[in-house]
Amino acid sequence: MAASSEARLTIVITTFNRSGYLAGLLESVAALDPAPAAVIAVDNASTDATPQVLEAARDGFPVPLTVLRLDTNTGGAGGFAAGVDAALAAGAEWMWLMDDDVEVLPDAVASLRKWTGRYDCIHGRRFDEAGEPFFWQHRFVPFLGVHLPVRGNVFRDSPVFETNVGCFEGMLISAAQVRRIGLPDARYFINGDDLMYGWLASLDRPVAYVNDFVLRKVRAQRQIDLGIRHLNDSSDLGRFTSMRNRGHTARYLQLRGRYHRFGFALGTFLTAGKELLRLTAVEHQLRGVGRLWAGWRGARRILRDPSWLPMSPLGSGKPEPAIRKQQV
Repeated sequence: MAASSEARLTIVITTFNRSGYLAGLLESVAALDPAPAAVIAVDNASTDATPQVLEAARDGFPVPLTVLRLDTNTGGAGGFAAGVDAALAAGAEWMWLMDDDVEVLPDAVASLRKWTGRYDCIHGRRFDEAGEPFFWQHRFVPFLGVHLPVRGNVFRDSPVFETNVGCFEGMLISAAQVRRIGLPDARYFINGDDLMYGWLASLDRPVAYVNDFVLRKVRAQRQIDLGIRHLNDSSDLGRFTSMRNRGHTARYLQLRGRYHRFGFALGTFLTAGKELLRLTAVEHQLRGVGRLWAGWRGARRILRDPSWLPMSPLGSGKPEPAIRKQQV
């Protein structure tokens, strides 16, 4: 990502019914120095003031702001798939992906630029809503099919920590790598889509987590401190997809020859246990247990689906899976 305007860095934002947070994010993007080449905002069929916020932002925005409004809510996964596809079509060379509940720091583009000569998939650090460093240092364990936190200071000996997971709350990825690995898999809807996309990217080239703060998370969540990390609250949809998407993750592992039946079963048990702990210790309720069971049954259906296909490299000539716009 060179310093010139030809860098073609496009920020891709996916939003749904968070017009207040979105307005703050757009204001922070407008203050970036240096600025990106363009911004694409994917509106996942919001029913609040999101269309009005986006329309007002376009007036006087310092870089081209494209609004892509989807007919139905396709979740974060579907939104990023649509946004990355649109950015590629518009000639983007790099895409910086982010949810609507963050704000960017003014010098973020310059902070990330220095790593683009070495990596194709890069994550900068984040502050939480209180201004403290946000914990994000994990590795994906294929044997279990889950990501696990990495203890200690991962930047003690180096300003970059190479990992094999991704996060759509700030992933910077090159267009070249997207063409090699394909678009994000919209079937995930939410939960695990970015983790798997990061793993697929890591099979192509190492994924970097760098010691440069570039984002601030602004949405506060209920949470408990587990020592090594925090456990946030969730939703019935989040609980359902955390279990249902185990099916998609298993299929990708099978495709890559990394699926271990008993290890994956243990990982599923650990996933369910984490969600139960979230329910009881963070949300202080048991409502939602049924959504975990429904998600597990959904995962079983995915594992038995003979028509399941992975997302293919772009331009490969291979068929893409049919992505249904769905309400989950």
